[in-house]
Amino acid sequence: MPRSQMLKLHEVLEEIGMSRAAFYRMRARGQAPRLRKLPNGQVRVSRADLDAWWERCEQHAT
Repeated sequence: MPRSQMLKLHEVLEEIGMSRAAFYRMRARGQAPRLRKLPNGQVRVSRADLDAWWERCEQHAT
């Protein structure tokens, strides 16, 4: 099974066109893709989680 791609937060923010502050506000409301904290304190978002989040956004928009 291939390992899922893990994106850095700045890559996610660039892809979704959102500021860090807006992303964390959305996260506080439970509406953002899941973050995974690494042992060194950095955060990542899996490509699968981001794609699933995009799908949910599209479903809510229609």
